Amino acid sequence: MEKEKELKYEDAMRRLEEIVRQIENGEMDIDRLAGCLKEAKSLMAFCKEKLQNVEQEVNKIMTEQN
Repeated sequence: MEKEKELKYEDAMRRLEEIVRQIENGEMDIDRLAGCLKEAKSLMAFCKEKLQNVEQEVNKIMTEQN
C-alpha cells in the first residue's frame, strides 16, 4: 500500500473492492487473510477521514456564501 499522504480516495476504494472480491471468490488464502483484513481496516479509516474532511470543507464553503 502507498503512503497514506500520497494515496488517493479512488485508489483506496479500488483496493478495498479488490480485497472484498478476492475474499468473496475464495481467492484469498488463509495466510494472507489477516494481513489483507488489516489493510482493509486501514483503507476504510483513510476513506472515512477523507470523506469527513471534504464534508467539512463543503459545509464551510456553503456557510461562507450565505
